[in-house]
Amino acid sequence: MVGDTHLGVAPPDVEPALVAFLRAVPGRAGSLVLNGDIFDFWFEWRSVMPRAGFRVIAAIADIVAAGIPVTWLGGNHDCWGGEFLRGDVGVDFRLAPLVGSIGGWRAHVAHGDGLRDVEDRSYRRLQVVLRSRWAIRSFRWLHPDLASAVARATSATSRHQGKGQTDGAGLRRVAFERLAEGTTSDLVIYGHAHEAELARAPAGGVYANHGTWLSAPTFVRITGDAVELRRWTGSADGDRLDALERLAEKADGLP
Repeated sequence: MVGDTHLGVAPPDVEPALVAFLRAVPGRAGSLVLNGDIFDFWFEWRSVMPRAGFRVIAAIADIVAAGIPVTWLGGNHDCWGGEFLRGDVGVDFRLAPLVGSIGGWRAHVAHGDGLRDVEDRSYRRLQVVLRSRWAIRSFRWLHPDLASAVARATSATSRHQGKGQTDGAGLRRVAFERLAEGTTSDLVIYGHAHEAELARAPAGGVYANHGTWLSAPTFVRITGDAVELRRWTGSADGDRLDALERLAEKADGLP
């Protein structure tokens, strides 16, 4: 699982590194989850797609062609995916959280934007407007060059204003609260905070955040035995930074 690569504003070495990572997926993974903000801006016109990161799109399409299911959860920067990603690329693009079994874990995966009750209240109201059919239809009437320039300016403003506010502690708290319910999930994964993390919740279960490739190319690997936080180094699997074993979860009384 990988996310927050922010292609379009990321350093030049991020795109080729991400392409290499994606090329290494076939034969080593049963599925792939792209957990939002893969692009710093993504929008689908009827016959035009953003230029940035087209090699990444091609690599993702190759993964799908190899028979590996790919789920793409829209983040706050790439939530306007649709027909092209679903039909032409073949991914399962969705805005709702991914809930179900991943590697034998009862997982709940979401990008993480808008989840904090108090801090994100204003953003949630804006989110409803930006994702409305009216807003999407109106934006589509803009020339792609103009629309992309507007989006980049807005994106930069958002990152500057949000600096230090999309904190990992806030999302960790939300994840721990979900895990404390103890009925639907024993693994919660978020992104958005740009802080890679792997932690065991006090009530049991595991919280993971895959971090951002703006600072370090980290990703999460899930197996039946463990959840691992890894750093991509160009090798087939990368370096393991941290891991929490599945057996410890069973000892805590979880299935």
